[in-house]
Amino acid sequence: MSILVYDGDCAFCTTVVTLLRRHLRPPVDFQPWQRIDLDHYGLTKAEALSAVQWIGSDGSRSAGAQAFGALLRATGGWYRPIGAALRLPVIRQLAELGYRVIAANRHRLPGGTPACALNPPRT
Repeated sequence: MSILVYDGDCAFCTTVVTLLRRHLRPPVDFQPWQRIDLDHYGLTKAEALSAVQWIGSDGSRSAGAQAFGALLRATGGWYRPIGAALRLPVIRQLAELGYRVIAANRHRLPGGTPACALNPPRT
């Protein structure tokens, strides 16, 4: 089974995963990186911290916006062409930019908390 690895300490990320599970019902195992053996999946902590990670049942891997594209393709139905479109050069660049903007501001988005910040302020 494919797996999507996300930041379980981030309320925004957890909310997004909950919505994906509820509305898309993809045949995917969602796991917070904090609860898995990263070495088993060939991931580093730096990779897990930098972006959501996709590990396909076929061994394929992607991160960030492309991980969501892989998720959409795996979900099937009318989500598959949307996921495929995310591979197209211009759309891919825009999706990656959008992903980076959202990731950098996830603590400011609905459901986000200061703990969601990529570089949380030191107290």
